Amino acid sequence: MRKMLLAACAAAMMCGCGGGKNTADNPFFTEWDTPFGVPPFEQIKPEHYKPAFMQGMEEQKAEIDAIVKNTEDATFENTIVALDQSGALLNKVSYVFFGQTNANTNEELQAINVEISPLLTQHGDDISMNPELFARVKAVYEKKESAGLDKEQMKLLEETYKDFVRGGANLDSVNQAKLRELNTEIASLQTTFGQNMLKETNAFRLVIDKKEDLAGLPANLIAVAAETAKADSMEGKWVFTLHNPSVMPFLQYADNRELREKIFKGYINRGNNGNENDNNEVCAHLVKARLEKAKLMGYDDYASFILETRMAKTPEAVYNLLNQVWTPAIAKAKEELADIKEEIKKDGKDFEPEGWDWRYYADRAKKAKYDFDENLIRPYLKLENVREGLFIFANKLYGVTFTQIEDIPLPHPDAIAFECKDKDGSHLGVLYFDFFPRESKRGGAWCGQYRSQTYKDGKKVAPVVTIVCNFTKPAAGQPALLNADEAATMFHEFGHALHNLFRDVHYYGISSVPRDFVELPSQVNEHWVFEPDMLKEYAKHYETGEIIPAELVERLTQSGKYGQGFATTEYLAASLLDMDFHTMKEIPENFKVMDFEQKTLGERGLLSQIPSRYRTTYFNHTMGGGYTAGYYSYLWSEVLDADAFEAYKETGNIFNTEVADRFRKYVLTPGGIDDAMKMYVNFRGKEPNIEPLLRNRGLK
Repeated sequence: MRKMLLAACAAAMMCGCGGGKNTADNPFFTEWDTPFGVPPFEQIKPEHYKPAFMQGMEEQKAEIDAIVKNTEDATFENTIVALDQSGALLNKVSYVFFGQTNANTNEELQAINVEISPLLTQHGDDISMNPELFARVKAVYEKKESAGLDKEQMKLLEETYKDFVRGGANLDSVNQAKLRELNTEIASLQTTFGQNMLKETNAFRLVIDKKEDLAGLPANLIAVAAETAKADSMEGKWVFTLHNPSVMPFLQYADNRELREKIFKGYINRGNNGNENDNNEVCAHLVKARLEKAKLMGYDDYASFILETRMAKTPEAVYNLLNQVWTPAIAKAKEELADIKEEIKKDGKDFEPEGWDWRYYADRAKKAKYDFDENLIRPYLKLENVREGLFIFANKLYGVTFTQIEDIPLPHPDAIAFECKDKDGSHLGVLYFDFFPRESKRGGAWCGQYRSQTYKDGKKVAPVVTIVCNFTKPAAGQPALLNADEAATMFHEFGHALHNLFRDVHYYGISSVPRDFVELPSQVNEHWVFEPDMLKEYAKHYETGEIIPAELVERLTQSGKYGQGFATTEYLAASLLDMDFHTMKEIPENFKVMDFEQKTLGERGLLSQIPSRYRTTYFNHTMGGGYTAGYYSYLWSEVLDADAFEAYKETGNIFNTEVADRFRKYVLTPGGIDDAMKMYVNFRGKEPNIEPLLRNRGLK
């Protein structure tokens, strides 16, 4: 049951108790009479959430009570299915609330989040540690071989039993009470961490009032900075922020080294400034609470507890993969550092490069080696054209279509909606896009859901999916032109969307796949982005309509692997940091997380110019939950996706529909019905190896 509730929170991706329902004006207490039953976003107010949460928990408690008091012997239907289908209202409000706190938050929603998070945790614990409920689940589980269950039903039963055991059902009352305390503490700390990080990101402003200090910056970035300044009542100046579309190109192009240093330090010190939003103590307490929970559950460390249900299974398997890639990545990064030093010499300068110099001089080294400027690509990557490319891609592989829906409630005025139809014309779901950064939206890009695919009364209920990004916002009157990374990000998140749209399972409890498998459907899509046969479909000059020239694509391809030393190393540093925190078996007194970060990465030989992609105090993937002891998952999945794309290449046709049909059947449709590696082998016919990954990254 905890998995079901947390899935709603994560999919939407992560002080009194009063407030009864008011059916007169609370949209959560009515059936939604909207196109495709999407949430009526414009009708939902902050004051509607708490009463809906409270009523949702009350209703689920009553449903659980009915299961427990059933005088009939426990069966799959009256216990396992009844439990899986309980909490409909709670799921309904959770999907919307957590989707909005990620994409369109405000102080009211943040306050509700702080209040409701521990209540939801306690509610989940009440279910997981209900001895009478567990007794019925256990009774069904112990007779599973004679129950006549099909494959999907058997998996649900096994997962339900496992969730109860991992939720503390076998602990005695004293340890259950301790587990409840730890779960509440962890949930509260994760919420605080995320809110602090958002405040820190939004608080920083680099204000420039001299035009000469803009030297080197692209015109579109300057124009956006001017509009940001105007919005901040500083018309005539330029404002740069710590949102990626602002800070990253600034570090890559700004000639002014002092300003690069200022924005770089602002970026890497988020949550580490000793102010009211400081995350040092939050992280220290969080790591300690997680370890206490792991030991309470009988594990040596938190990573071992988490990884037991993942593909990797053990910390040793994770470290084995990360270390295989670390050595060639560091070697490649040192080669890139030598190139950077050469570029500094060309400038007639004599200083040791720092972190704020890397992107700037690496970009110059790349241009020198390959005579290629990535800004040459932007005119061919108009956002709307790339989006259309996604639809062409999906149609060629799977036969599905997307049609824009004009008159439909939107999660934010910036969002747009599309209906997805299968090859036979049947409705698959609704897909929202929300592309540009704002202060109410957390950073990064993600795919979430406002409703998960399920079945109700024997009929399939289609999902409502959302892709949320933080792409470079265009200046007034100008089109949004993406860079190569942003185009790849759009294809990546679209892979998650297809996974959500194609899933077809009957039970919530088996709808999800292991964390280290979940990135396969997204990352495999990235392989198509700059394939010539794909580019000719969507990469057209926004002014002339000209298809991107073949020679420009060739230069892009040749230069594409340059910088992989930096990119791979910064990613691995974060993955190793995540694992190192959560394989600790003892937490020292006065534990200092930033000292730990410096020590553990320094001992591995991380170059001083390359910070971890996410430093501890803004590492939301692990400290905010979701990818805790799991940030390695992107690399683990990359082993799979690199090998999976080979299946298409081997046929000589990257749009081979027979391969795509197998991928949809065995990877995208079945949820978590099978073991993850078995699903992959069913598709590929063999287990993957690491060689394609190393080749793709230019590390071999």
